[in-house]
Amino acid sequence: MSENNYFKFSNRILIAPLLGVISIWSVYWLELIFVTNFNVYGIFPRNWVGLRGVVFSPFIHGSLEHLYNNTIPLAILMASLFYFYKNVASRVLIYGILLSGLVTWIIGRPSYHIGASGLIYVLASFIFFKGVLTKYYRLIALSLMVVFVYGSLLWYIFPIKDGISWEGHLGGFLTGMLLAVLVKARTPLPKKYIWEREDYKEEEDPFLKHFDENGNFIELSDNLPEETHTSVKVNYHYKKDMPDKE
Repeated sequence: MSENNYFKFSNRILIAPLLGVISIWSVYWLELIFVTNFNVYGIFPRNWVGLRGVVFSPFIHGSLEHLYNNTIPLAILMASLFYFYKNVASRVLIYGILLSGLVTWIIGRPSYHIGASGLIYVLASFIFFKGVLTKYYRLIALSLMVVFVYGSLLWYIFPIKDGISWEGHLGGFLTGMLLAVLVKARTPLPKKYIWEREDYKEEEDPFLKHFDENGNFIELSDNLPEETHTSVKVNYHYKKDMPDKE
């Protein structure tokens, strides 16, 4: 696939992140309107009822600060996913929510685990590892950008702070890494120069023929175009003498 066809803007790049942000803010707004709390719909590990949180937990947040902290990373990473990996973006999103939620349900502490941070870890992990695996320069640059901007997130996959679902973060990180390996995404083929091809023969390279074994430049007279001589034919036209007028 050519680079121009692959990196092509579509409405999904804006619509998907916008819908994601609107959905989490709408749920929080409903909690305020009805003066209620949806935390009980979060993931409660190793409890069959708590399994419903695998689907619902990414939309539930405990406070405005919690919601705000997840909004910007979610929007940026979703936009990056749908732009650079548009052919697999929906699958990564759905599988990422389900698998990271299941991991949290299996390894989590007996408490309600809520928030979109697990999904954010899925996206950051997938984009980083997939970019490295593709070996395509633009996607590798994106991976490095994710490390630069969100590299500090790595610390929160460990239990270093109370009140944070490190299990959800770890589940998201592992899920993103797994999806990066298993999900096959169409990416632009890396550009191969002539010397990188399998059928390349160094001794037949016209450029390298201008250098000896020590790397010194040499003139190849045999390769110079032969001078062509063309004869020029000149035709003269003579006018007859006009008779004198008396």
